[in-house]
Amino acid sequence: MTTIYISDPIHPDILTDIQAGADVHLGYGPNKVDYLSVSETVDGVILRAENFTREVIEASPRLKIIARHGVGTNNVDIDAATERRVWVTTTPGANSNAVAEHVFALLLTEARKVCTAADRVRVGNWSESKADLIGFELSGRTIGIIGFGAIGKRVAAIAKGFGMRILASDPVATSADASASGADLVELDTLYDGADIITVHAPLLPGTRHMIGARELGMMKNTAVLINTSRGGLIDEDALVAALTEGQIAGAALDVLEAESIDMKDPLAHTRVPLSKVPNLILTPHIAGQTQEAFLEAGTKSWLEVKAVLAGNAPSFPVNSDGLQKLAV
Repeated sequence: MTTIYISDPIHPDILTDIQAGADVHLGYGPNKVDYLSVSETVDGVILRAENFTREVIEASPRLKIIARHGVGTNNVDIDAATERRVWVTTTPGANSNAVAEHVFALLLTEARKVCTAADRVRVGNWSESKADLIGFELSGRTIGIIGFGAIGKRVAAIAKGFGMRILASDPVATSADASASGADLVELDTLYDGADIITVHAPLLPGTRHMIGARELGMMKNTAVLINTSRGGLIDEDALVAALTEGQIAGAALDVLEAESIDMKDPLAHTRVPLSKVPNLILTPHIAGQTQEAFLEAGTKSWLEVKAVLAGNAPSFPVNSDGLQKLAV
């Protein structure tokens, strides 16, 4: 029987479908298994957060596909997979709307001081000290979108509904792409200087690590809000905490952090500033793509990719097709 390993929770309907026709090992829950304890028997993997290093891939003699339940592949050694003739796939577009909506959940929470207000009510402070709870409206503000792929375009569509002006910056986007979404395509420095809200939707690559640091933060308005729902590491968190505590920018909201793979009990430990000392920073635990709808679509797409490959066919959304084709020559 085919053996499938699933690293993290997926939509229950998809899990039921997989279990009906395969031997399934789960990397989560009360009966979770360590992948390396079953790696010699696994034919396909549906992967979310777990790291698939060269060591892990080379310990998987039957493995034919690593299907990412999402779009990022930072947790997969693509070269090792290609060398072992293992397909790596993604699920483009599956969580685009979910992530875009979370951008606005974070933005509205920051703009209207929702966390602070709700916490006060919870401890019985309904009407006192409202003076510092005056927020701002999105209508008429300028949002700057870094990365104008599927998520960036969806953010633009939502921003348009709020009556916002839209700036976009992306090295591969065209003016026609931006214009179709009601956005102005600009250079990054122009975006940093002109946006009231900046939201990041870029991949984490050697050239994009810490793409927003002290210099870029210094270019932003002191009323600006910075949002990152993309990848931890795109923002220099030491520089960000300094900018927030010194009033260089007004606020930030992050769904992703560099410390995610280190210690989430103290995610800002490396900045030497306790989270309690940064009240204008909102953190959520990498949940932007976690909706029922996104889980269903990502689960469906990743399972279809696994079934296609195990049936001897090419997948629809491969990451390493070029490398595998070269090996086949």
